[in-house]
Amino acid sequence: MQWIRRAACVLAWLAVMAAGQTAAPLIIAFGDSLTAGAGVPPSASYPADLARLMARAHSPYRVVNKGVSGDTTTDALQRLPAIITLHPRWVILEFGGNDGLRGLPLATTRAHLQSMIVALQKAGIHILLVGMTLPPNYGAPYVRSFQNIFPSLAAQDHIPLLPVLYQDLIPRLRADPGLLQDDGIHASVRGNAVVAVTVWNALRPLLKK
Repeated sequence: MQWIRRAACVLAWLAVMAAGQTAAPLIIAFGDSLTAGAGVPPSASYPADLARLMARAHSPYRVVNKGVSGDTTTDALQRLPAIITLHPRWVILEFGGNDGLRGLPLATTRAHLQSMIVALQKAGIHILLVGMTLPPNYGAPYVRSFQNIFPSLAAQDHIPLLPVLYQDLIPRLRADPGLLQDDGIHASVRGNAVVAVTVWNALRPLLKK
């Protein structure tokens, strides 16, 4: 009988822990391969590093990585209802890079991002919009117009903006090119750690409001 009582206590403790985890407010990193962590183990993606930074800061939030490599804003719109059903408190919205690399119409990218923002706001979900840039060989006018999508939407919809996901990584590349993988696009294990700090610095003051 004693072992039964012990087993019951263990099960009760596990139930309490599970309930606590379920009740923790959720942050979803919603993006493409830069969020998914293409080319590195899942534990080395920037959302995984972000979760560790937040745990060390005793933040009550939990982070879930919903990045999918290759996703355009069209794909993101299709996935959005499933994201909303998870009832996150915050969504880190990182899309547009694949649209730009494929030379898709900028008006389409903007419209899709706007649709996602509206849907998330209607669901009562807070958004941190992540800006993107493109390689210079795409031409200055196109790159400039692409970059302007993100601050324009942030101002229009009154949401916070992280101007460029790699804003703290890019200046370090000359001294430490290993922060990127050989493709020159995706962050390495060490690079994702830098990106996580960038995102955390942008997100931390927002969570205190």
